[in-house]
Amino acid sequence: MVTDKEGYIYLIEYLTEHLSLFENMLPVDPNADTVMTVIEEELSEQIISVCNQNEALAPNQRNAIISEVDTIVCDLEEVLARVLNNPISEQQAIFIKEFSSLIKNLFDTEINSLLATNN
Repeated sequence: MVTDKEGYIYLIEYLTEHLSLFENMLPVDPNADTVMTVIEEELSEQIISVCNQNEALAPNQRNAIISEVDTIVCDLEEVLARVLNNPISEQQAIFIKEFSSLIKNLFDTEINSLLATNN
């Protein structure tokens, strides 16, 4: 659905261009959520929003979206493996929120295209 699209490749490139946010750790609150926790929360929130905004999606289309999100999480785990369990900094959280919003935009675009084709 989206992980095989050019836009997704650009998003992964965007992530790799900003890896310094995750490599140069400033002291953060040791009780802060981990990088992985924030990734999961932000992506979940965005995907719930996608599904809520598109009530016309069939169950198999919703399942495809969830499968795609699993692939995205695996990609993020691979790229950010060294820092996934680290406490998250404010700058990292802001970046992950932005990245998750861009992922949502990819889904929105794909779903709009899919629904337009079916009508």
